[in-house]
Amino acid sequence: MIDPGVALAALGITLLELSEASAVGASVFAETRSLASSFGAMVLGEIIVLAPAFAAGRALQYVPLFYIRLVSAILLLYFGLRLARSTRRTVLRSRRGQAGSTASEFSEGKGLAATAFSVGVTEALETAIVLEGLLPESYSSTALGFGIGAIAVALLTYVMKEGITRIRVAALKNFVSAMLLTFAAFWFAEAFISISDLILLPIFVIMFVVVYLYAYRPWSKGA
Repeated sequence: MIDPGVALAALGITLLELSEASAVGASVFAETRSLASSFGAMVLGEIIVLAPAFAAGRALQYVPLFYIRLVSAILLLYFGLRLARSTRRTVLRSRRGQAGSTASEFSEGKGLAATAFSVGVTEALETAIVLEGLLPESYSSTALGFGIGAIAVALLTYVMKEGITRIRVAALKNFVSAMLLTFAAFWFAEAFISISDLILLPIFVIMFVVVYLYAYRPWSKGA
């Protein structure tokens, strides 16, 4: 049975992380006009990380649910907070007019094919760590969300090419960060007590507002 919340969380993190890898792949392709050294290298890096992640996810069904939820909550909390900080940095760069090129940030001093490969590995690793927190709850829902997200990124990359970088905006980061923090709080509570899924919506609203206020607060030294 598909869990919409888990599928949506997997979809969000997939769109967020893989869109950046695709942006680099599109930029490398614009330079080399070679599918193998751009998207091929990028996809290879992603497969090397994501295939074992999904394989390991099957084995997690034999681990007691209490430990799975506790570890999952800790992982999602960490990456939810990390993404909240990333949202803040995106907002600050936007205010200072320092958007820059995604490709230029990664490719300086590296071969273009190696750049595409390394970014594919990096972004897939961040995706996989979050997915490992979702897989024990619903393997099929996580796989569905990831699959839809991966297909959407591939289609958008083809249609938008260099414009793919516009997908990764503060609003999307805010949404995904709030979702990860919501599941972190929910699964930590569920590890100890039985609670209704209906509480997810109010928790998400609270988390979204908290992350938004943190990310968009007025600039100050040390922000």
